Amino acid sequence: MFKPSVKLRPAASAREAALQVIYRVTEEGAYANLALDEVLKAAGLEGRERTLATELAYAAIKAWHTLDWAVGLFLKHPFIKLPPWIRCLLRLGGAQLMFFPRIPARAAIYETVELAKKYGHRGTAGLVNGVLRSLERGKESLPYPDPAEDPASFLALRYYHPRWLVEKWLAQFGYQETEALCRADNEPPPLVIRVNTLKTNATALAARLEGEGAIVCPTTFAPEGFIVEGLGGVEASPSFAEGLFYVQDEASQLVSLALKPAPGSLVIDASAAPGGKTTHLAQLMENSGTILACDVHPSRLQLIRENCRRLGVTCVQPVLADARELGERYPERADYLLIDAPCSGLGVLRRRPDARWRKEPAGIKEMAKLQLEILLGAEKALKPGGVLVYSTCSLASEENQEVIRQFLEQAPHFSLVSLKPFLPVIPQDMEEQAGQGWIQLLPQRHGTDGFFMARLKKVDL
Repeated sequence: MFKPSVKLRPAASAREAALQVIYRVTEEGAYANLALDEVLKAAGLEGRERTLATELAYAAIKAWHTLDWAVGLFLKHPFIKLPPWIRCLLRLGGAQLMFFPRIPARAAIYETVELAKKYGHRGTAGLVNGVLRSLERGKESLPYPDPAEDPASFLALRYYHPRWLVEKWLAQFGYQETEALCRADNEPPPLVIRVNTLKTNATALAARLEGEGAIVCPTTFAPEGFIVEGLGGVEASPSFAEGLFYVQDEASQLVSLALKPAPGSLVIDASAAPGGKTTHLAQLMENSGTILACDVHPSRLQLIRENCRRLGVTCVQPVLADARELGERYPERADYLLIDAPCSGLGVLRRRPDARWRKEPAGIKEMAKLQLEILLGAEKALKPGGVLVYSTCSLASEENQEVIRQFLEQAPHFSLVSLKPFLPVIPQDMEEQAGQGWIQLLPQRHGTDGFFMARLKKVDL
């Protein structure tokens, strides 16, 4: 768990809690979710205050660099030369003024200035007051770059993404798709669940959740998925405690359907934790056969055990193993092999406000190298005639199509096979690719997380 470099007093309000989270993430490098959990626990905030603290912190972190730029326009000296707490106060105040129209500007400025008195001194409080008032007057006419002359800079600032990533997407998707993708990344993701068919069915679960006050809507592509609103805290749901569902985006649900293992078979899930796809595979296998759920971290194996216990899955065996060594450990043992590979996570940026700022171009190359190593090391665990599904939550072709291309060059005893018989609903724009054996789901087109998946078959000698 993240350990702050300075001891912070428990926050007395939602805004102070948000400020502390912003500080820990932007100034100390903490992960947003861990910092938020720690700050909220120390503060003891509940209900609306807890929700407000989360919204403010995550909005400021997501738009971190845009806020620094916008605020800096109204400073006489470089933003970076301000004391760290004052930088964070301006991020907090700026986020309220720019992204929360429901919060009166007067209240946003006043509360931020009061915090400035607590975390700074009279002079810095005056600076915060003056800058935020100037931002409020000028926020509708900020001098964004001209999108026609410098589209990368415009999109990076307007939609809060690293410039290098915007440039990459512009080359890959073009301007309109890139703008839509950036917009999608900034939208809060829906709560999507998978019905646990080992304990219930879709009709019964929908009725249960509606009885708990939720609004339930079937997903578009995943037959066992629901989009749920109004449930509140998931872990407080009796249906969750009873193991009637698992929280999982519908794109992720399609991966297990792409593999579709037969009941009674031996399946190896090469990178299984925390167990979402593993337990879905168990459902598809009617909880019969064996799934070796592998992970390289012992603590993550415990997550698999806990999820299997809650969902009533008994056919899973957690295994401590490096996915690259599975071929040596289980030579030609598996009927099915799932490689949901570690990746850059560029398809799930909407789920973590700080994730976009932690990515680097070099990381994509490193991941692609690891992914190919895993494929080449694990494929030997598959029987001749067996099926392999490779998936990532990345949008980078280097981690997806290019990894598959290199794998097929080095493993010519594999071939791509159509996904059409296995996915109940295929996006219209992915029909051709699905017939070739792969699909790439995109947040801006399909409303799901960004996911790549490919189905391959090993030659039956």
